[in-house]
Amino acid sequence: MKENADKYLDHLAKKVFEKTTIESPSFDFTNIVMSQVNALNENKLTAYKPLISKTSWVFISIVFLVLIGYLFFGVETVNSGWFSTLDFSILSNNKVTNAFSGLAISKTFMYAIVFLGLMLCVQIPLLKHNFDKQFEV
Repeated sequence: MKENADKYLDHLAKKVFEKTTIESPSFDFTNIVMSQVNALNENKLTAYKPLISKTSWVFISIVFLVLIGYLFFGVETVNSGWFSTLDFSILSNNKVTNAFSGLAISKTFMYAIVFLGLMLCVQIPLLKHNFDKQFEV
């Protein structure tokens, strides 16, 4: 049954190809298509809009500078407050910090960790630029 269907389809395809003529595009077909593609690309261009605007950055900077100025010039050190009564010794005297206090790290391992961090700091911006350039099209 399957062979008969295949033969019929093959015979039908041969008939169709024999009766049809080869169509050729117009002389400037490529130019017309490319102009339409360029027109589509021009319509889809989007303007870059930053996530945080310049006015927001200015406001954040001013608030940051005011806070720094207030800490340097406007705060008197007074020990009378609830914050001075808190005991933070539990953060430094516990089983976890005591377990790692005797841990010695070799210089080679430390250099490897620092080198890894530096390479990550260099490669991430390079890869981001590469992917942005690739998807820019």
